[in-house]
Amino acid sequence: MQQAPLRDHRSLLADAERRLLVRLARSLPDWVNSDHLTAFGLASMLAAAIGFAAIRLTPWSAIAVVCSLAANWFGDSLDGTLARVRSQQRPRYGFYIDNVIDIAGAAMLLVGIAASGAMHPVIALALLAAFLLVAAEAYLATEALGVFHLSFAGFGPTELRIVLALGALRLTGGIWVSLPWFGMTRLFDVGGVVSAAGLLVVFVVSAARHTRALYIAEPIPERPPLARA
Repeated sequence: MQQAPLRDHRSLLADAERRLLVRLARSLPDWVNSDHLTAFGLASMLAAAIGFAAIRLTPWSAIAVVCSLAANWFGDSLDGTLARVRSQQRPRYGFYIDNVIDIAGAAMLLVGIAASGAMHPVIALALLAAFLLVAAEAYLATEALGVFHLSFAGFGPTELRIVLALGALRLTGGIWVSLPWFGMTRLFDVGGVVSAAGLLVVFVVSAARHTRALYIAEPIPERPPLARA
């Protein structure tokens, strides 16, 4: 990948978010660079994971989770925008670092949620596996097609952070909810199962769509005639 891939971002908040990020990037002091923001985003995700784990001690640590997710949005979403606004893009470095950190951040967050007692560790592991399937398919598609898809069905990283923050706030009232037919169930177990199933759907649909696009772009070549002896 010698050039930055095209970014396909069509989430519900994408347009408003893009305008806000550009304004924020232009207002940052010169000494702040994209690497600072990337590191800040990673540290914020670690803080969110610790905040989730601390829910076992006090449910009000969910407030720290929400603040950490907001800080993660600032660092993770703004680093690339800042590089583009200042014409300081590093396509291969940026793509690699951003996505390695996203994988590490997802793993840390799910460990923290499992440690909180709000989600069964097996469900957290299944959700991480589903996330990694989608991530791997997205990275392969980016290399093969030159387009990096950042959202699916209107949901992208920002929308997912909002849903996660709302779920964390709900934990201040306890980790259990009553569901018809299931009785008392962990709220995040329900969310984890639904999210893992949704990610599997995303994986299957995206893989089928990208396979079809590549098959059309690269049909089977005609077999050359055999050379006569």
